[in-house]
Order: sequence, then C-alpha cells, then structure tokens
Amino acid sequence: MMRTEEIRRVSGVVLRILGVAVAYFAAGQIGLLEQVTVEGSVVTPLWPPTGIALSCLLQMGLRIWPGIALGTLLVVLSLTSFRPAEIAIMAGNTLAPVCAYLMLRRVGYHVELNRLRDGVALVFLGALGGMLISATVGCGTLVLTGNLPLGNFWPVWAAWWAGDAMGVLVVTPLLVVLRRFRLPRDASRWAEAAALTVTAAVVVPLATRSELSLLFLTFPLLIWAALRFQLAGSAPCAAFVSVMAISSAIDRVGPFADHSLIEVMLTLQALNGSAALTGLLLAAIITEQQTVRMKIELACHELAEVVERLAPGEAAHRLGPGLGESSRAAD
Repeated sequence: MMRTEEIRRVSGVVLRILGVAVAYFAAGQIGLLEQVTVEGSVVTPLWPPTGIALSCLLQMGLRIWPGIALGTLLVVLSLTSFRPAEIAIMAGNTLAPVCAYLMLRRVGYHVELNRLRDGVALVFLGALGGMLISATVGCGTLVLTGNLPLGNFWPVWAAWWAGDAMGVLVVTPLLVVLRRFRLPRDASRWAEAAALTVTAAVVVPLATRSELSLLFLTFPLLIWAALRFQLAGSAPCAAFVSVMAISSAIDRVGPFADHSLIEVMLTLQALNGSAALTGLLLAAIITEQQTVRMKIELACHELAEVVERLAPGEAAHRLGPGLGESSRAAD
C-alpha cells in the first residue's frame, strides 16, 4: 500500500513538472510572436513565461522548478541548436522566478492578491527584484560568449529585464483571476461588464494607434475596471493595454511613430508598467477595504448575537418604551 501511494505521489509530481514545462513553452511561443531588436539582440517587450513560472511556484511549491528549466530548454531548442552557454541562460531563467517565489513567501505573500502589501510585494520583489537575475545572467552570458558587445550590455539588459518583469506584472494577476473566476449573478453587473468590454475594445486601440498621443485615455478605463471589478477587471484590462501597445510599438504607428528604438522602448515600458501598477495596486486596495468592511460587519453581527443571548430584550429596555416599540415596528 505504501509503495503504491509513493508511486502515485511521484507520478503526480512528474505530471505537474511536465505540465509546467508545456505551459512555459507555450507561453514562450506566444511571447516570441512580438519581438524587437535592441543593439543587434532580439528581445521581447513582454515575456509571459516568467508569469507562468512564478504562478506555478506559488500554487504548487518549489518542487516543480525542473519544469521551468525544461520549459526554458524547449524554448531555446525552438530558436537555435543547444550549446553549453545555453545552460547559463537556463539557470538564470529558472533561478529568477525561484528567488522571486522565495522572497514573496518570506514576506507572507497571499496568492489571492487581496491586500495592498501583496500587490506591492509582487511588483517590487516578484517582478522588479526577482527578474534582475534572469536579465543579468542572460546578458552576461551573451557578453562572455561574444554574442553581445560589452558596450551594448546595458540597453539589452534593460530591455530583457523590463520584458521579464512585465511578464510577471501582467500574467500573474491574470492567472489569479482565471483560477477563481466566477460568473456574476447580478444582471446589472453583466451589463456593466459588457459596457466595460465594449469601451475597452474601442478606447484601447484608439489610444495605442492614434497619432494624437492619446495613451492617457487607457488610465480612466483601468481605474473603472479596478474600482468596479477589482482584479477580475483590472488584470484583463491591463493585459489588453499591454498587448495593443506592444503591437503598435512594433508596427511603429500612433504615438510610437517617428521615434528611435530607445524612445519607443522607454515609452512602451513606461506605459505597460504604469498600466499594470495602476490596475494591480488599485484593485488590491479596493479588495482589502471590502475585506475589512466585511470582517467588521461580521464582528458586529456576532457581537449582537452574543448580547442578545446574554441579555435578551435588554437593548430595547434601555432605549425606553417608545423607542423600543418604534424599533420593533420598523423591523
């Protein structure tokens, strides 16, 4: 019996590792659809596998890290033949989400992203902090192998780091939403969600592809989504803004036209980062406030029940005959 249970446990872990590898590879193929060339090196403005890797670690624990390494290997093999130097890049891409996961666990991060501190931790530890490792190891490997001149290190490093960080900021909240997605029961919520979707479908393409520099129009939309639907609204909205902005930047249209590559990358990453931060942090604040309010209401209800059991009718007696009767009549 023990042997059978052990086999099942090991089989479950192996299947999870393979599932993570497949998800990482699939996300990598999606990320490779949108590429830019920075100082002769091809980078992606948004690298979804980092968000996939961190989300899997947060959900399944540290034991699935081989799936991240295997997924990285599959992505590398889809681009070029395997060379010993690729081992360092694999190590960096694996170590970055692992370190991000360990830092988030250290500060008591909640996977549900239901507190402001969780949003701040994901931004500064999971995205900006953890992804320093993959960018530094990857660019350092390219310099040591002669594939990247030392003078071009920092521009490529910045683009690599920004792409990996955006993968965490955009994909991780989106996966949280997909895991706990529930259809709204209120018809008015359906109507407002439809209105938000239609507005986003009109405003975001206009803002990201218009020559009138209307990128600021995306932020009222993000605020609306976060205030009314919290993470379930802000995460898809921020992802849509990022995808449309990346597409416009690569096509060099709208606000990204007639600018140098460095200017385009700065504008793009500033927009993507601001959109992700606005939606994520505002949604976390609203969710935390709602949670606190619900806890207070529950505590008041429980306290009222305790008082009623200990001294039934005492509250009405203290109010006086007239007020007590009015109160009962109102009920």
